[in-house]
Amino acid sequence: MDDILAALESLRALRDELADWEPRLIGAARRHGASWADLAPALGVASRQAAERRYLRLRKPEHGRAGAGSGDGVGGAGVGAGATTADGRVQAERDRRAGERAVRAWAQANSGAVRTLAAMVSAVEPADESTRLKVDVVYRRLGEDDPVALLEPLAAVAEPLHATRPELAEQVDELNAQVQQARREALERRVGR
Repeated sequence: MDDILAALESLRALRDELADWEPRLIGAARRHGASWADLAPALGVASRQAAERRYLRLRKPEHGRAGAGSGDGVGGAGVGAGATTADGRVQAERDRRAGERAVRAWAQANSGAVRTLAAMVSAVEPADESTRLKVDVVYRRLGEDDPVALLEPLAAVAEPLHATRPELAEQVDELNAQVQQARREALERRVGR
């Protein structure tokens, strides 16, 4: 009887270890170019969506991950916060992606306004080194094709601009509020899914 109980404990430990390996191996395969469709048969599931869902369910939440990776730096925090269950992680990841898509679409549709505001910020003569570094990031990103690249640095420069250029800071705050609204609306649409 003791041998059987010991074997069951060993089996549980092995099962836990294997459960840790699977998401790591899936992540490694993805980093090496495997598509979800490529992974589906290896995981014993029927579709690329099922393969991705399996990965998201198995993946352990990373410390500080909630909302990370949105790429726009504005309003990503909190998306997925508290998503500690497997289904919660899947939902949080899908919500995060929906928010990213909404922000990207908003930035593309409002590219002219985003770039104009970024150009105005780039022309500011900052009062201190910290603000100058933030303004420099806006200036460098202004040369990129994707207006989404401007959103995070613009959000970062808003607070220091309040002291020296409050009218410009208010315009940046308004732009950030519009980005937040686009993200919120996308998430609200997902609630009705």
